[in-house]
Amino acid sequence: MIRVSLVVLLVTLTLGTTANAGAPDTMRVDYFHSGNNATEMFSLDQVVVEPLPWTGNMSQPIDKTSRGKYLFEIVDPDNGDVAWSRSFSSIYGEWETTGESRRINRAFHESVRFPAQDSAFELVIKKRGAGNEFAEVWRIELDPTDVLVHRESAMFAEHVVAIHKSGDPANKVDLLLMGDGYTADEQDAFIAKAQELTDVLFSTSPFKERMDDFNVWAVAPPAAESGVSRPSTGTFRDSPIGATYDAFRSERYVLTFDNKAMRRIASSTPYDFIEILTNTEVYGGGGIYGLFSTAAANSEWAPYLFVHEFGHHFAGLADEYYTSSVMYEAPTEITEPYEPNVTALLDPENLKWKHLVAPDTPLPTSWPKEKYEKHSIAVQEVRRQMRADNVPEEEMNKLFRDNQEFAETLFDESGRKGVVGAFEGGNYQAKGYYRPAQNCLMFTRTEAFCVVCAEAIEKVIDEYTVQE
Repeated sequence: MIRVSLVVLLVTLTLGTTANAGAPDTMRVDYFHSGNNATEMFSLDQVVVEPLPWTGNMSQPIDKTSRGKYLFEIVDPDNGDVAWSRSFSSIYGEWETTGESRRINRAFHESVRFPAQDSAFELVIKKRGAGNEFAEVWRIELDPTDVLVHRESAMFAEHVVAIHKSGDPANKVDLLLMGDGYTADEQDAFIAKAQELTDVLFSTSPFKERMDDFNVWAVAPPAAESGVSRPSTGTFRDSPIGATYDAFRSERYVLTFDNKAMRRIASSTPYDFIEILTNTEVYGGGGIYGLFSTAAANSEWAPYLFVHEFGHHFAGLADEYYTSSVMYEAPTEITEPYEPNVTALLDPENLKWKHLVAPDTPLPTSWPKEKYEKHSIAVQEVRRQMRADNVPEEEMNKLFRDNQEFAETLFDESGRKGVVGAFEGGNYQAKGYYRPAQNCLMFTRTEAFCVVCAEAIEKVIDEYTVQE
């Protein structure tokens, strides 16, 4: 425990003396996003000044990646100039594609963060349409001098630990690892797990080559009891961050719906991205672009879950698998996805990753699809029954291991290993959508990203860093 305490002290001093002197405050707008699959509404909750100054990259104020379902802009009301913008996705944006959204209304708490403005500004939120264009869905004028602007304190700073520090947060990607469901007696276990998974991330390309562009922080406010909620088994925990399995009634999907608690804890730390480590062993996780990702820290598959889900959150990568059950309803028509690693291949000559495709590679690109599907669908049926029977997790892990061995062998024998093309099956659909490689960390539980996903990740790193 002495080691951790010393690190905390060091972090506290570092945060207080960051080289980002003179940086603006960090402003956060909290709001409610509600509606159904036909209508949506935005309602202001509060405007917050966080305790730490802005530590993001001030040299790149305008979003260049344009990957999320939504985009927010900070606009000068006098001349319409955009001072800041970032694309993002949201829980609401996912929920509105489920069957439930056709039956009921729901509300979700959301936030956007940006450098504080000196005078009145407009917050504009835009939503992506079927043609991938953004259209305005909410506009509100806000006054940073309003007496009701809330100023938060760094009430969780004493729990912050530096896992990996490369330099001034203003010049780096700041990743915050948040532990949920760790008691006071389990703090050392959390820090050890945070270090272990950080090491995994930085052993995976392209993060391996760009590790000096990252800082990694960790915080886990002590929980009253170990673990997080898993409603399908009758397990409920009042964990500090509110992470829970069974999001959208998917047994493996782990999210927190308590955005306010998450933001309140995170505001004591410099951060651009958040990954929540749940003190659980049951396979599960989730990742939403620009919001957060989650991973079951004690699962045998924690290394894969950590990196895969971070790929969603950090780079807006789509899931490339399509045989697992999901709660989202299939689209009524095939349209070009905005994610960088899947395509509808409507225009092969303008394929988004065409520059990485060899001239002699056919589009679409053949692979042993039928054989893979037959085996994978059978595995998913067994998996569903095993979950219904609540078998020991080791039995599920063995199923996953055997399935991955089958896939790796099949792909090794296909003659397409390392080929970049357009392989049908992806984006949760067996037909109509294509992924760039036969195999990738976004497709199976393998250990490497394909070159297209790696390139997409590097573009985000470039947007959030300043080379010293």
